[in-house]
Amino acid sequence: MSDFDTRVARIHDVLAAVNAIDWDARVMMPAGGAEGRGHQIATLKGLAREMILDPALADAAAAAQEVPETRAAAAQVLEAIDHHARIPAELLRRKTEGSAIAGAAWAEARAKADFGIFLPHLEQMVALSRETAEALGYAGHPYDPMVDLFEPGETAASLGTLFGELREGIRPILDAALGRDKPRTDFLYRHYPLEGQQRFARHIAEWLGYDFDRGRLDTAVHPFEISQGAGDVRITSRWPEGYLPMSIFGTIHEVGHALYEQGADPAMARGVFASDLKGLYAVSGTSFGMHESQSRLLENHVGRTPEFWDAHFSALRDIFPEQLADVTAEEFVAAVNRVEPGPIRVEADELCYDLHIMLRVRLEMALMDGSLAPADLPQAWNEGMRRDLGIDPADDAQGCLQDVHWSHGYIGSFPTYTIGNMTAAQLMAAGGMGTGIAALRDHLRDTVWRHGRSKSRPEMVGAAGGDAGDPAPYLRYLSDKFAAA
Repeated sequence: MSDFDTRVARIHDVLAAVNAIDWDARVMMPAGGAEGRGHQIATLKGLAREMILDPALADAAAAAQEVPETRAAAAQVLEAIDHHARIPAELLRRKTEGSAIAGAAWAEARAKADFGIFLPHLEQMVALSRETAEALGYAGHPYDPMVDLFEPGETAASLGTLFGELREGIRPILDAALGRDKPRTDFLYRHYPLEGQQRFARHIAEWLGYDFDRGRLDTAVHPFEISQGAGDVRITSRWPEGYLPMSIFGTIHEVGHALYEQGADPAMARGVFASDLKGLYAVSGTSFGMHESQSRLLENHVGRTPEFWDAHFSALRDIFPEQLADVTAEEFVAAVNRVEPGPIRVEADELCYDLHIMLRVRLEMALMDGSLAPADLPQAWNEGMRRDLGIDPADDAQGCLQDVHWSHGYIGSFPTYTIGNMTAAQLMAAGGMGTGIAALRDHLRDTVWRHGRSKSRPEMVGAAGGDAGDPAPYLRYLSDKFAAA
C-alpha cells in the first residue's frame, strides 16, 4: 500500500473501533456506562481528527492527486482536512461526549414519555450544532453546513424547493387514497411472540442476501445498521408483540443498509472509500441519502409487493398459525400497504412518510436558526402533526421523542430519508433490475454497492439514466401504486 492508502486505512480502523463500541452502547451496555462510553468515543474520534490533520497526510494526498487512480480519494481527504481544520478539537469532544449521554437520556425519556428528561440534552446538542455551523461557515441558513454533512450539496433552500414539489404532488394522491375503503388490519395487532418474529426476520434477511457470516441481528430501541468493515456489518430491529409489521419492515430496512456495506468492492474495503472522514463515520456509502435509498428500495419496492408475499406468507403463517389462520396473502399485502395517517414515522405508509420527514426538517431548521426553542419542541411537533396529518400524538413518546437522531447530534440527517425514497424510485424507474431478488442484488451491487464512496449519488443516478434532483419518478411511482388502487 502507498503511504496515502496506509494513512487513510489507519484512520478507518479507528473509526471502525468507534462503531464497535457504539454498537455495544446501543445494544448491550448497561445504562450506567453512558458517560464513560462518551469519553471513550470522544478519545477515538479525537485521535482520528489528529490523524486527519497530520501534515503528512496532506502531503500524501497532494501526491495522490497526481495519480488518476487515487485522484478522487485524495480530493475527499483534502476536503476532510479542510473541514476538521475549521472544527475546534474541544467542540468535537463536547459534541461526542454529549451525544453518548444524550442517547441514554433519550432512551429513558422515551420509555417514560417524559420530554423533561431529554430537554437539557437536546438544548446542549442544538447549541453544539449551532457552534458547528458557525465554525464551518455558511452563506445562507445555519442548517446548510449540517445537512451537507449527510447529503453533500443540499441546503435549506434546495430542500425547500424539493419538498414543496413533493408536498404538492403527494397531497392529492394521499387525499384520493384516504377516500377509499380501508382494508382490514385487525390481524396486524394480534399477539406475536418475540421468538417467532425473530425467526421470521432471520428468514427474510437471509433470503434478501444478508450474510450472517459477516453480520448479526440484535435488538435495539431504535433499529439501526452499523459497520466495522465489509466483514462485520451488524443490524438491529425491535419486536413489539402487539404489532407485527414493525419487526418485518424494520428488519428489511436495515438489511438494505447492510447489503450496501457488505457489497462494497473488496479493493475499497479499507481506506477513504470505506469511511466518511469528514463526518468521522466508518461507512462506505457515498451519502446518507444513497444509503437510505437502498433501505427504502428493499422495504417498499420489494417488501410490500404481492410477489414478495407470494414467496413468504406461507412461512410467516407457519410460524404464527393461530394468529394468521383467517388471513390470506392478498389481505396481508393490502394491510401492509394501507394508507392511514399515524403518529409514528417508522410505521408510516409510503404517502404519509415524507410528511413526517418534512415536519422534522422544518423543526430542525427552526432549532438551528433560533426561531424555535428546544423547550417548545413538543408543542410545535404536535401542532405540525395536526396540521400535516390530522394526528394528535398520545404523548411525547409517540411525538417528539420517537426518533433517536437528535440525541446523537444528527441534526441535518432527516432529509436523507425522503431523498432516499426519491432515489430508490429513480433507480427502479431506470430499469435493468432483471427479475427476482438475485438479479436485483447483482444489479445494485454493480451499479451502487461496489463503488463505496468513489461515486456520488448524482453520479450513480446519472449513470443509470436518471436525474438525482428530479422528483417526477418518485411521484409517478406513488401515483401508479396508490392513486389508481
